[in-house]
Amino acid sequence: MAETSVGPGTATAEVLPSLPYEAWRPTKETLHRYSQIIGKVALAKGIRRNHWWHMTYRLTARGWTTVPLGSATDGPVFTCEFDFFDHVLRIAADRGIEAEVPLGGQSVASFYTESMRALRDVGVDLTIAQPQPYKLPDHKRPFDQDEEHHHYDPEAAQRAFRVLSQVGRILEEHSAGYSGKTSPVQFFWHSFDLAVQRFSDRRLSPPATLEAPTRESYSREQISAGFWYGDDTVPAPTFYSYAHPEPAGLHELPIRPDAAHWVEAGSAYYAYDDARTSADPVGSTLEFFRSVYANSAKLAGWDAPALACPGGITDPVLAGPTPEWLE
Repeated sequence: MAETSVGPGTATAEVLPSLPYEAWRPTKETLHRYSQIIGKVALAKGIRRNHWWHMTYRLTARGWTTVPLGSATDGPVFTCEFDFFDHVLRIAADRGIEAEVPLGGQSVASFYTESMRALRDVGVDLTIAQPQPYKLPDHKRPFDQDEEHHHYDPEAAQRAFRVLSQVGRILEEHSAGYSGKTSPVQFFWHSFDLAVQRFSDRRLSPPATLEAPTRESYSREQISAGFWYGDDTVPAPTFYSYAHPEPAGLHELPIRPDAAHWVEAGSAYYAYDDARTSADPVGSTLEFFRSVYANSAKLAGWDAPALACPGGITDPVLAGPTPEWLE
């Protein structure tokens, strides 16, 4: 499908715009570290929620934002939003004060310094316990010493956000079909992926020797659906889905569409480019998520029909029949 401009910036008429990995990789690597800096602010100032939901980002119409941070006794209440139209980090506090930090023309080191200054300007006092990247190749280098990552292409950043925005709508539609415990559709700053998790009520017991973030994330049985921008190992944007713990025999069941496949790491993958160039990008992506969920729920013994709420409806008068793909 040909791209056509629909307004300022790089938004296009494509349902899922193209996003060649190498073309925006330098911007991605810089943004990933920016996101980790502010993610660690959320970790320090958020009210802790199960599975770390307090420190992830939520999508807006202009970018992604933290949830409101601070507490009733430790103000101010504030948010940090990445705006990919004005290309700034916007910090807003409940006292009516705002501060902005440009996303372009910065190294990670200068962005870190300016962000900490902006937080102080709106009345936020904090210390980041570990001010260096989490699970990135340069994880031992403090943010304020990173002059290597300094590339920010506004057009590439806005296009990447447009992709995330569209994928977020697809994940919301997928999420709407489940009435059990469900996470928000949230952007994880440590792995730079957008995901939603469905949970059962079965508690898991990860070993005490496992790192704390993983223990909290996987303290309940879950089936996850998401989108990942890619990295050096898989240099392409990809949809994924998996079950934790993985029920025996899951990889032996067929998944849809035909282009989807299982990988050794335990996830099912459906290439973003396969989805966006299909006859029905949204429908084929939902088919992928639903097929992995249906197989996983069946093998794990979930009562999937009872947990279904097609169209987000639980009203017994309005609710329709169980979706065919769950029967």
